[in-house]
Amino acid sequence: MKKNMGGADRTIRILLALVVGALYYFNVITGTLAYVLLALAAIFVLTSFISFCPLYTVFGINTCKIKR
Repeated sequence: MKKNMGGADRTIRILLALVVGALYYFNVITGTLAYVLLALAAIFVLTSFISFCPLYTVFGINTCKIKR
């Protein structure tokens, strides 16, 4: 797997995952919506740690800085 996510993308995804986690913790979101958003947050965290997003590959997006 080639890295295709830059630092800004990774930071934004982690922040969004933290917001969703906080919303769930404080019972702002509940039910099915909460579980869907938590699953999405988990995917965001996972892709942030490995710096690879499968959807970026499908759409040909690469925000990772290229080392020359």
